[in-house]
Amino acid sequence: MSGDVEAHPLQPGALDPADVVHGTPAVASTALATFGDLSVGLWEITAGAVRDTEIDEVFVVLSGDATVRFEDGSALELRPGVTARLYAGDRTVWEVRETLRKVYVA
Repeated sequence: MSGDVEAHPLQPGALDPADVVHGTPAVASTALATFGDLSVGLWEITAGAVRDTEIDEVFVVLSGDATVRFEDGSALELRPGVTARLYAGDRTVWEVRETLRKVYVA
């Protein structure tokens, strides 16, 4: 497997309208590979804010600008090159200022 992750096509996904905090964010993703119980893929979200309940995941931001806010008041600033770990059940709000694309392992 090889390719340009910035140009790789993604499949549109659905957001529950009740989870949209503001704006008109849209999501898209694609699976790239699986290793046992783990999947590797690309995920993208456009500008806006949306609530989410996370899964166990590690990711690297490829492009974009966003803040992930957690229920405990902490925040994670995302920009290209940032690596992050999310835990199953974390309740978050993604505040996306510039379309964000990440490669994930979950």
